[in-house]
Amino acid sequence: MAVYKFEDFEPVIGQGCYISDSARVIGDVILGDNCYVGHGAVIRADHGQIKLGRGCAVEENVVIHVRYNQQSVLEERVTLGHGAIIHGDWIGANAVVGMGAVVGRETWVGPWAILAEGCVLTRGSRVEAGIIVGGIPAKPVGEVAPQHKKYWVWAKDVYEEFAQNYEQKLVRLY
Repeated sequence: MAVYKFEDFEPVIGQGCYISDSARVIGDVILGDNCYVGHGAVIRADHGQIKLGRGCAVEENVVIHVRYNQQSVLEERVTLGHGAIIHGDWIGANAVVGMGAVVGRETWVGPWAILAEGCVLTRGSRVEAGIIVGGIPAKPVGEVAPQHKKYWVWAKDVYEEFAQNYEQKLVRLY
């Protein structure tokens, strides 16, 4: 893994986290327990703070960055899909950011909200708890239903298991 101190800011990594050797965690980053940081992901807090709660899944090639002297908070069990770009202020517990989605500056995403694949949440936007948004710019397209929660609880469990097992089960062959 590549975990970097920047100036006086050193990442704090919780117990049971997996950080891929091709990921980068830089500066004032706090990872809660059991987080998964996938291959090619970059979590860069070189002039602000990024906090990820317990059990967050940062899938492959996600970029998280924070504004100057600001804080970006992801509550527990947030899922960031492959290739997402995160520059927002707050993402509530159990929220899902779809693959390739962009979360702009000064945004707030409520608990259990779902941002569809490829959507763009523009600067200053707010997504209420339990709402599904999609499109460019992102607009409400539905509400999170029990079947969505059932699926995403399962998917979040999968990534927590990855965090626990990758160090032992991932074997480099070449």
